[in-house]
Amino acid sequence: MPAERSLTVGIDVGGTFTDLLAIDSVSGVVKLAKVPTTVDNQAIGFMAALAEAGADPATLQAVVHGTTTTTNALLERKIARVGLITTKGFRDVLELGRRTRPQPYGLRGTFRPLIDREFRLEVPERMDADGKVLVALDEAAVADATRKLLALGCEAVVIHFLHSYINPTHERRAAEIVRGLWPNPYVTAGHAILSEYREYERGVTAAVNASVQPVLDRYLTRLRTELSAKGFDRDLLVMQGNGGTISSQLIAHAAVNTVMSGPASGVMAAAYTGRASGHPNLITYDMGGTSTDVGLIENAVPQVSGELELEYAMPIHVPMVDVHTIGAGGGSIASVDSAGMLRVGPESAGARPGPICYGRGGMEPTITDANLALGRLNPDRLLGVNHPVTLDHVRGLIEEKVGQRLGLDAEAAAAAILRIANDRMAGAIRLVSLSRGHDPRDFALFAFGGAGPLHATALARELAIPTVLVPARPGITNALGCVVADLRHDYVRTVNKPLSLLDDATVARIYAEQSAEGEATIGREGVPVRELRRVHTADMQFQGQSHILSVGVDRPDIGVAGLHQAFATAYFRRFGIELAEIPPVLVNLHTAVIGVRPEISLAALAATERAPTLKAAQVGERRVWFTDGWRQTPVYVREKLPRESVFEGPAILEQLDCTTVVEPGDKVRQDKLGNLLITLA
Repeated sequence: MPAERSLTVGIDVGGTFTDLLAIDSVSGVVKLAKVPTTVDNQAIGFMAALAEAGADPATLQAVVHGTTTTTNALLERKIARVGLITTKGFRDVLELGRRTRPQPYGLRGTFRPLIDREFRLEVPERMDADGKVLVALDEAAVADATRKLLALGCEAVVIHFLHSYINPTHERRAAEIVRGLWPNPYVTAGHAILSEYREYERGVTAAVNASVQPVLDRYLTRLRTELSAKGFDRDLLVMQGNGGTISSQLIAHAAVNTVMSGPASGVMAAAYTGRASGHPNLITYDMGGTSTDVGLIENAVPQVSGELELEYAMPIHVPMVDVHTIGAGGGSIASVDSAGMLRVGPESAGARPGPICYGRGGMEPTITDANLALGRLNPDRLLGVNHPVTLDHVRGLIEEKVGQRLGLDAEAAAAAILRIANDRMAGAIRLVSLSRGHDPRDFALFAFGGAGPLHATALARELAIPTVLVPARPGITNALGCVVADLRHDYVRTVNKPLSLLDDATVARIYAEQSAEGEATIGREGVPVRELRRVHTADMQFQGQSHILSVGVDRPDIGVAGLHQAFATAYFRRFGIELAEIPPVLVNLHTAVIGVRPEISLAALAATERAPTLKAAQVGERRVWFTDGWRQTPVYVREKLPRESVFEGPAILEQLDCTTVVEPGDKVRQDKLGNLLITLA
């Protein structure tokens, strides 16, 4: 009789490294791997990570994958050719967009829609805003448009009709006609992806889905084939941008939901860790090799938004974990512009050639190189180094490329690089906290990613955040997020009526229909879950406003009066004002149906052989630069720190997946789960 499978694997593909974390739920054994990302074909790095960890696919209970495939395809415009069939007179909606501009100042900037005008075709049909048919669908015109798009070489097609969110009859019939002629399954009906008003945002979201659908489908098919050949006979689960997982067999239909998959997994791991360690309010700070992602978790629940704009004029209105991303990672390049200003990012050295210190031919100074030059990183413990270079070589290039332009020596130039980088990252944290009505002092800073703990205490000090929490395995936290993430499906329904015109039964009915659809989908996936949870929210605004506020709904039978009170409370908290004389409008109702997967013990991540004393965990000391100058600093092996040890900085803590910098005077305590709690001096 075959042994019961108990090893769950999470694999997250980042811009620089592919991380793996595997936890055996029975024995508690933990397997780790960190391999360079194979940008051209992420499946190669995925399989290499399994091999590196010695995880035999034939023995795995589950594999959960966080991917940047769709995000990268969009940002680099390596997408499928897409055609659009839309309501007569509205082919240019996707190009006209909103009255915005690419740059805050001046009139410069370019914009190219995902679907070029020659591939946007019109057909006679029309619904009014109440869902009544004004012009019947011309089915022959739909068939003609389909054949024309095929002749133009389109691989995917979007059907996007006006007001389909309120009455999708025409879109459904058009989709039937198109599917009868289209040679592949890449047919997207806008209402099926986003049943929400605003034709521009709904159309762009559908266009995004269609443009990455073939890319994701080919990648996942290739990956499933590779895993199957190695004996894996279960379904591969994929992380979604909303922080939940979904069957790889289903996700290609709604490929847009995987945008921001990687950042979402890190936030989910932070929420899971914070809940287990007694820190439910967190600001997440994930600094990797290419970018930095920050988010906010309140009461152990990540903030979710349906208004992501991936880049200018690319709004993606599907629920995603609310993460703000900036181009400041360990590989971000530092340079001096024509005005003599020091810039750090957004350009990145990436995985190839990478920072100077990786020895792959990189010649431009990066944040990682600056940390190395200032003693904050150990040159002998860098991951992914092909041909080691000397510290003098790194310092020489920092001085040549940056220092000489600014009149600084190598060390001062490296310190300036860190100062600029920290300032940019602090600004990102302000965007997810202060600008949204949250006081950073009420949160702990959850620092992870390969480079996050290097900068965390400096950022916390800048923002007056009193505590920094560094998890047991910060460099592979995104992979942990894949392991602990639950199944999740989100639904939205536009109502767009004043509360005074609604009744309690309508609200309850919509929530019930959304819950039933989510439960049925999770049932089809066939993945074991402990329980089903439902999270309800409502998008509301005051009549006459364009701004929408998301309101938490504690129960599906909240009713009209309950929605009114919840909106008033949320509005006052956000803006500090009451507008009792203006009638509120219910715009959308949202439901997330969550299939809670079996729990994972975080204690297993810290189950390493511990030294009997703090001194025994020390492996040496070296000169390290801090804001008050150079200090001789003890270096510890983090995995060997005594359980629940307490000590004071300065200190450098080294481990396989990252380095943590503890500044002078800061106090460190390790909890029973292996998390480091750093209290600022």
